[in-house]
Amino acid sequence: MTPLETVAQELIEALKPLRFGAPVTHVYNPLEYAWEPHSRYLREYGQGRPEAVFLGMNPGPWGMAQTGIPFGEVNLARDWLNVAAPVGKPANEHPKRQILGFDSPRSEVSGARIWGWAKETWQQPKDFFDRFFVVNYCPLSFMEESGRNRTPDKLPAAERAPLFDACDRALYQTIEILQPRMVIGVGVFAEKRARTTLAGLDVEFGRILHPSPASPKANRGWAEAAMAELAALGIAVP
Repeated sequence: MTPLETVAQELIEALKPLRFGAPVTHVYNPLEYAWEPHSRYLREYGQGRPEAVFLGMNPGPWGMAQTGIPFGEVNLARDWLNVAAPVGKPANEHPKRQILGFDSPRSEVSGARIWGWAKETWQQPKDFFDRFFVVNYCPLSFMEESGRNRTPDKLPAAERAPLFDACDRALYQTIEILQPRMVIGVGVFAEKRARTTLAGLDVEFGRILHPSPASPKANRGWAEAAMAELAALGIAVP
């Protein structure tokens, strides 16, 4: 087992005892039911020393929740990253958010933007991962009874505290292993968690625009905006 796989397994165990109340009715942990593609991703791409690590928030229902890969849009995770593998089911599956793994017909916009940009810019996964790695801060996906997604920052403080403790520890260990020069938050939340959690490490911090379709700026050209933000951080692309 690689060091990052060990961190992920320890995070799985740390999260098992946690419970979340209304309005959250369903909690998915793709590290558990999609462990096989997730471990393939870590083994294939997570054993280098990247220049920078991109840090997301938590899984989207049509991305990592389906594939186990951060921002894991089904088609790009399968056909470009080549990490497709059998995916199981969460213990309590929401009828409106069924897990179909790599057979899911839905495409996650955020994942399509991030990995589509990587594919267009570097062509080969190895060339991207020689310089970068992508992780999520929290592996859990939270849903309300309606199927609506609920992000970790919207949880009550009493539920956030133990969740963030476990995720902080995993993030700290991940960055100790990878030893990047910079951690780049994909969005404001991720940057804040990185700065708080990694304050004692010799690492720089930055942020790029989140690729969510809920962001008007991202919808006007996410890749161009991200490239400009990376250039401002001193990250040359490609």
